[in-house]
Amino acid sequence: MNYGQFLQMIPEATLVAILIIVFFADFALYRSEKKSRTLYILTAVLMLLQIVPCALAEPASAFGGLYVTSQMANVMKTILTAGTLIVIIMAQPWIENAGRKTCGEFYMLIISTLLGMYMMISSGNFLMFFLGLETASVPMACLVALDKLKKISAEAAAKYILTATFSSGVMLYGISFVYGAAGTLYFDDIAQVLAGISPYSDQIYLPILGLVFFFSGLGFKLSLVPFHFWTADTYQGAPTPVTGYLSVVSKGAAALAAFIILTKVFGPLVEQWEMMLGIIIMLTITVGNLFAIRQSELKRFMAFSSISQAGYIMLAVLGNSQMGATALTYYVLVYVVANMAVFTVINVVEANNGGRTDMAAYNGFYETNPKLSFLMTLALFSLAGIPPFAGMFSKFFVFMAAVGGHEAAPFWVYLVVFIALINTVVSLYYYLLIVKAMYIKKTTAPLPTFQSDTNTKLALALCTLGIAAFGILSCIYNWIAAAAV
Repeated sequence: MNYGQFLQMIPEATLVAILIIVFFADFALYRSEKKSRTLYILTAVLMLLQIVPCALAEPASAFGGLYVTSQMANVMKTILTAGTLIVIIMAQPWIENAGRKTCGEFYMLIISTLLGMYMMISSGNFLMFFLGLETASVPMACLVALDKLKKISAEAAAKYILTATFSSGVMLYGISFVYGAAGTLYFDDIAQVLAGISPYSDQIYLPILGLVFFFSGLGFKLSLVPFHFWTADTYQGAPTPVTGYLSVVSKGAAALAAFIILTKVFGPLVEQWEMMLGIIIMLTITVGNLFAIRQSELKRFMAFSSISQAGYIMLAVLGNSQMGATALTYYVLVYVVANMAVFTVINVVEANNGGRTDMAAYNGFYETNPKLSFLMTLALFSLAGIPPFAGMFSKFFVFMAAVGGHEAAPFWVYLVVFIALINTVVSLYYYLLIVKAMYIKKTTAPLPTFQSDTNTKLALALCTLGIAAFGILSCIYNWIAAAAV
């Protein structure tokens, strides 16, 4: 084996190095009273530096095509790394609470999941992709169960890992059908074989069956309907920083992986999967919105919101084009900062209100904490797609990608986009329910006035800057568009 090929995997190699450094630092600081703070600073600085090799990495291939990375994959790695850094910053107050002095495992698990996501979006072979998926999923279950003081956390982890195990089995079943039809697991080779099969031949049924099972397994990772049942319970039971990480970083990696595999591997079968995807998108956006309206617990509320947002992200895949890849990546970028702003506020309110995360706890929130209320409102407006925030532009681009990716878009594509537009109005209604609670509803026992810690302020500052700037600075979109060429 030529070990020099590892030099083609610079982002993964540097992330493994960070994981090793954090592991030995955790071991060396075992008896230190400042262990939590020292590990936090070390990990945050290393993750900040990790953005550099991700942003500067060049397209490369290694190990005979097992590892294949593109400029777009490197852009997504940069976004996921930045999102992980925000999670690490906002999680620090939670880690420092009583009973959570042992923080090393949190950082090692979160870095391990990020490594798995890197492998997912840089895989050129189904075996590599599956290993990356499991590398991301198994540590994630440990993160969900990390709050040892709450039984609901263990219950959420059990639901997550059981559903993940079943979905992995379904995905492997689908991959076995694809292998049986193509005789290979390499993406490029499978695409060539499928391109040579007549759509009217009996041979087409086996890869189509493999596609259905594979997408069913991947739909779990994206929380697409009807593979979404685990989402609300897991989001509610997991520690709030982990919920934020699960809702944005994990979803971003799975979305780009879905785009790459559907367009690159199953591109010859686009007529078979495009309408199926359109139906799933309509169901995902509609079911997510309707169930979000009924929620009174804020983390469950954000779970159904994330289900709906997953539908919007997958609209970009319908375009099956360069425009779709750009729109998807830009949407994930905007979604990361907006959603993490909401979860940062939820995290600090939970810490200062006896662990409450129900929506009623936010009644009259503006009277006692106007700054946090204002930042929460900005983030919710961006998620709803209200101009001039970045969320409006991200929704516009995915709508354009869904229609503009076709030379002559069929009627059903316009129908899917129309349903998504109608649901945008519905999402505005339920996001305004939180705004109404903060600004309009009165209560005899509002949340006390409290001072946010430095880490919370930093996380909110980064997220708010992104919400305001990403919709104005065209250079951000141009950077992503250039990577998609």
